[in-house]
Amino acid sequence: MQSSLCAGSAGVGVGRAAAPMAQRSMLFKRPIFVGTAAELGLKPATSAIAKKSKQSRAQTIRVQASGNAAALPWQAAMSEIKKRRDINTIMIIGAGPIVIGQACEFDYSGTQACKSLKKEGYRVILLNSNPATIMTDPGMADRTYVGPMTPELAEQILAKERPDAILPTMGGQTGLNLAKTLAERGILAKYGIELIGAKLPSIDRAEDRELFKQSMTRIGLKCAKSATANTLEEALVIAAEIGKYPIIIRPAFTLGGTGGGIAYNIDELKEIVSGGLQASMTSQVLVEQSLLGWKEFELEVMRDLNDNVMIVCSIENVDPMGVHTGDSITVAPSQTLTDKELQRLRDASIAIIREMGVECGGSNVQMAVNPEDGEMVIIEMNPRVSRSSALASKATGFPIAKMAAKLAVGYTLDQIANDITQKTPASFEPSIDYVVTKVPRFAFEKFPGSKAELTTMMKSVGEVMAMGRTWQESVQKALRGMETGLDGWGLPKGYKRLPKDQLLYKLRVPNPDRIFILYQAMEEGLTNDELFELTKIDPWWLAQLRELFDVSLWLKEHKLGDISAEDMSWVKQKGFSDSQIARYTGSDLMEVRARRKALGIEPSYKRVDTCAAEFDANTPYMYSTYDGNTEVAATNERKVLILGGGPNRIGQGIEFDYCCCHASFSLRKQGYETIMMNCNPETVSTDYDTSTRLYFEPITVEDVLNVIEAERPEGVIVQFGGQTPLKIAMDLDKALKANPIPAASGNGNVRIWGTSPDSIDIAEDRDRWMEVLTKLNIRQPAGGSARSEKEAFDKANSLGYPVMIRPSYVLGGRAMEILYNNDDLKRYVTFAVEVDPERPVLVDKYLDRAVELDVDALCDVQGNVTIAGIMEHIEQAGIHSGDSACSLPTQSIKAEVLKTIREWTVAVAKELKVVGLINIQFAVQDDVPYIIEANPRASRTVPFVAKAVGHPIAKYASLLMSGKTLAEIGFTEEPIPPHVAVKEVVLPFNKFPGADTLLGPEMRSTGEVMGIDKDFAAAFAKAQIAAGQKLPKTGKVFVSMADKYKPDIIEIARNLGNLGFGLVATTGTALALRNAGVPCEQVFKIQEGRPNPADLMRNGEVTLMMMTSGGDEADLRDGKELRRLALQLSIPTVTTVAGARATTAALRAMRAGPLVQIPLQDFFPNYYDDSLELMLK
Repeated sequence: MQSSLCAGSAGVGVGRAAAPMAQRSMLFKRPIFVGTAAELGLKPATSAIAKKSKQSRAQTIRVQASGNAAALPWQAAMSEIKKRRDINTIMIIGAGPIVIGQACEFDYSGTQACKSLKKEGYRVILLNSNPATIMTDPGMADRTYVGPMTPELAEQILAKERPDAILPTMGGQTGLNLAKTLAERGILAKYGIELIGAKLPSIDRAEDRELFKQSMTRIGLKCAKSATANTLEEALVIAAEIGKYPIIIRPAFTLGGTGGGIAYNIDELKEIVSGGLQASMTSQVLVEQSLLGWKEFELEVMRDLNDNVMIVCSIENVDPMGVHTGDSITVAPSQTLTDKELQRLRDASIAIIREMGVECGGSNVQMAVNPEDGEMVIIEMNPRVSRSSALASKATGFPIAKMAAKLAVGYTLDQIANDITQKTPASFEPSIDYVVTKVPRFAFEKFPGSKAELTTMMKSVGEVMAMGRTWQESVQKALRGMETGLDGWGLPKGYKRLPKDQLLYKLRVPNPDRIFILYQAMEEGLTNDELFELTKIDPWWLAQLRELFDVSLWLKEHKLGDISAEDMSWVKQKGFSDSQIARYTGSDLMEVRARRKALGIEPSYKRVDTCAAEFDANTPYMYSTYDGNTEVAATNERKVLILGGGPNRIGQGIEFDYCCCHASFSLRKQGYETIMMNCNPETVSTDYDTSTRLYFEPITVEDVLNVIEAERPEGVIVQFGGQTPLKIAMDLDKALKANPIPAASGNGNVRIWGTSPDSIDIAEDRDRWMEVLTKLNIRQPAGGSARSEKEAFDKANSLGYPVMIRPSYVLGGRAMEILYNNDDLKRYVTFAVEVDPERPVLVDKYLDRAVELDVDALCDVQGNVTIAGIMEHIEQAGIHSGDSACSLPTQSIKAEVLKTIREWTVAVAKELKVVGLINIQFAVQDDVPYIIEANPRASRTVPFVAKAVGHPIAKYASLLMSGKTLAEIGFTEEPIPPHVAVKEVVLPFNKFPGADTLLGPEMRSTGEVMGIDKDFAAAFAKAQIAAGQKLPKTGKVFVSMADKYKPDIIEIARNLGNLGFGLVATTGTALALRNAGVPCEQVFKIQEGRPNPADLMRNGEVTLMMMTSGGDEADLRDGKELRRLALQLSIPTVTTVAGARATTAALRAMRAGPLVQIPLQDFFPNYYDDSLELMLK
């Protein structure tokens, strides 16, 4: 294949080889300007004139900019702004909770849109149910509604706020689908509201599979052989006509390929189609011929009202077709296309965006190319800002969401200045002289029973992006940023080698581990030709990996002292980390670092400037490489380095990015230069204007020390990025103390701000933590750490079962379980974790039927402590706090218990010398409090607490770390709100067939929503609806309780009956209810006979399920079957007694009258965060 070189365009293929500088300069000699002929003052050549669409008002051409580009009249066009002045108020619809397929990239796009429209003077109304976002801070919009995103409740907002227009393209599929429903129901017409950014016909043509196919046919582009089906019978007929399996199923109007998949036989087809029809809001699926093995590409395209079209970026999937693009390693710009092939893709994407009628904004077009003959097929397009848009924005520095918002209100591309260069208009296509790689992160280990295989339905929970001068460099950086035991491309720590048959299977079948299984395959002698036949990964990618493999073999043959400066430079340019070099040469990380520096091999930092250095640009956006020419313009100002959270994963997500952003805003406002370091392309923290400077780098000891040496900040904040920076905090602290680095400002040496790493270690080290609690006379569940299997068994038996067990130093309850006997413990130490002195496990007595509490508090350098909020979990202790709904303020805890908890919080914070935030978890059993654990850092609850109490908690913590006191920032008393806020979680079980939906001590939720109201029942009802629970108004409630919970369910069941619900129960529960005078219908358990609950569920009789598990094998088997069936049939399921009680209260509140949407500004009329002004400048 030839390099895809299109000088100056976003499709340029770089990084394929080290081209000489002179040659490279020629490749990027002249920028390409995309605009209209009239605006450029040029006469288009006949061959350049594009076919005009009916709506076109100008001819869009591509021209070679001449040497006197400064004379182009685009600046003059700025004085004739066409911004719409007939609209004043715009409503932005957000994306709702973080789910697989729709993550925090939509907080990024929504925040960009809010900023952009407010700066233009529009009044902005925001609807989003996700409290963990920057965009839902009260200062980001004029009216902020954090609550359910249903058409009925959205209409309330429209009637009250009367927006002139709705911008639906910033909220992913959620925003698009809600806008479509509002339009189709006539609600928008009723209030005279216009859709901007994408009109309803455009949405339908792009999202409706049949209309899209017709549109492609009209413009002469091919789609795969396919047809749409609205029933299973129709799908079977289409499959028969296609005539060959495998067959691809793609539901309409879903996100992340939800409900779709690859069917290799008729039974799989029936299963996937049934799920897809249910997942689609229009009950439509596309049944499509398989293109497995074809190469997949995406282009990010923008179009304005004048029909100017430009390509922002091309993106190529490393995995061939058959893997959802969100689950594939992707690379920008495309690397394996010829120039001719790339131009065909560009032409097609421009034709598509015109045919779809996307008048003003960004779109994502996905295509497949047959590697055999170059045949091109169009897969789909998204008429909105997408996940790939965020990646393309971060890859190029071109703010797609911001530009799309401006285009939606009438600007044209030639009227908007490029933020970074300030010399070119937005119609000037980005050029990049580096390679960007995105690697997805998965969480299959959280869902036992599900297959760790990749298909067209997205399953990744996060991603890492990295930049380098070559693909080899960028992919190595991305892999070491994943935090999965990799320090680059190779075999991870603790890798268990696969036998030959499994190796070949895992090469054939796409799976999360295939990228490093390729390394084992090369070790075992498989050739690139054999690997291509097995994987269908393009030979060019395999050749690049083969070269890295050869370099690793070379390193293994050498001692560190034998490596010359030239060799070291060569190895570093290939992306090898110091850790890899240490491993291969038998040395350690700091020895390699010292040797590398002694040889004069230091990283250089390059700017992301959108123009491949064609123009001077003072962009604050940097990445590292090893070519010797650094572009860092470090200052001697006071500055602080903020370490981000890396890739999203279950247990660590957008909440930590929220904290990092607030740290940056508040400290910039205080006069510091803020330096953000992160590798997650989905986030607001990696927006180029969030901080003074951004370093898009992996969060490792090597990379952080490199940035520290380049910038020399006064402080480093490790408290806000979750476990990512905390895991390296001790090593960083040790390195900074061993080799002090003077701060650039002259104010001492670089140091870690806030709570010391040693105090953080005390809270994590079980033995040290128990010493603190003993000293403070604070009660905790009996237990301790075990450093061997024997110790674990001895500890468990001395405590008495049930026990709670977990590894030390984990996030999100990873491998945490409740064990009921020695057999459970034997299974745990055999399959779940390895127990040894280096990896102890914690064994505690399980507090059955206890209530759990979360407390967030702030502490200053003088030892003062203020509690920010106390949250009561709805689910009982034993359900991970991240998977439990919670209420602020508490609802059932006695005043004297709360008094004790407040005293213990202050005592622990002072003893640990916390500066900044601390989160402490408590359990209350029979009105006796116990402390569970303390985290002297930001927790995932911070954004929720901030919105519940109306105080910017993360901002306060940042100021405290900078040395201010609680008195100076005016936060000395715990706020007790007069209203109630409820946080509820969303769980991704629909993505993992085979996994049980039963909640437990290991966290599995991906996101959260919030309901806020004057009382608990209404707030809880809002939170349930926002989380996607379809709470019923009529029907039967199925009830099945373990024996210990039967007394608790009686009053709940009676209340449900009083609300008019019928009750159905299995034998034991039915007997308990009848004995208490509660009438109910009795059914058999599944193992007992028919009719059983599954029959009633399939017949549509059961509309709500309340069931707990007794823990025995039959109950777990049958209970799992019922829970999975409920998920398939969208029947709300409650698996705890506390949840059942709260749900019943919510149903009662819904009966009492309609829920009312209330904006945050009405709860907090005096809320003001001056640091947010920076975002609006």
